[in-house]
Amino acid sequence: MLATGLLVATGALAEPLKVMTFNVRYASDEGAQRWAVRRPVMVELIRRAAPDVIGTQELLQRQGDDIVASLPGYRWFGRDRRGGHADEHMGIFYRTDRLTLIDQGDFWLSDTPEVVGSQSWGTDLPRLASWAVFETREAKPHRFLFVDTHLPHRDQDGEARDKAARLILSRLPDLAKGLPLVLAGDMNARPDTAAYRTFAGALTDAWGSAKRREGPVLTFHDFTGTPDRRIDYLFLRGFKADTVTTDTYHQGKVYPSDHFPIEATLTFEDETR
Repeated sequence: MLATGLLVATGALAEPLKVMTFNVRYASDEGAQRWAVRRPVMVELIRRAAPDVIGTQELLQRQGDDIVASLPGYRWFGRDRRGGHADEHMGIFYRTDRLTLIDQGDFWLSDTPEVVGSQSWGTDLPRLASWAVFETREAKPHRFLFVDTHLPHRDQDGEARDKAARLILSRLPDLAKGLPLVLAGDMNARPDTAAYRTFAGALTDAWGSAKRREGPVLTFHDFTGTPDRRIDYLFLRGFKADTVTTDTYHQGKVYPSDHFPIEATLTFEDETR
């Protein structure tokens, strides 16, 4: 089965949990940034980082299948923004040696969240959030919820982004059921926007709270390697961020995507008390 990032947990964890948000840029078969060129670089980035769970954006089904074919320790799942598998997914990848999938689902960022493919607030495309509850493979396992999203991208979509952020936050109590969580995604919102303030008012921005930060704070670089805006985030509740990294891995002039992924090594708060 196919699925995009927020986390929830219960129990004691021997090892830290490593999470990633990554706008992978949809596959194209033409040009210098075609998928055939980017694919091995992306696979190597994920192999080196070895996150336990990844929330992706813009993922096409064939990209997800290519990645797990090259990295068989991962599985992925999710529906695309129109409810099938022909369009872009917020696919959630997870390491099967580290995590067991307990439950998963999605909802659309609209006035009718349960209506597949629905859109509101003047957006040009349907948008959704995908989520999963995992259990760590530990002697004393933790459960957690992972939610992944991709907010509207146009300059005129500021109000839609804020409404989407408020909708996501309103759904968290029922999804999390008191568990810790991580929200991952390409929010298309800089830190001075209403959508960012909405998220940051309810959750903790992993980058700002981390004990150690590595790499640039900006994340979108348009395949240049020189980022000019911060729009990709990991937000937390019930976790402490030990290290947060903006991963700039590339090979020569080939970058895996036009975004840098954000990686965070997390500790459940109940382990720090």
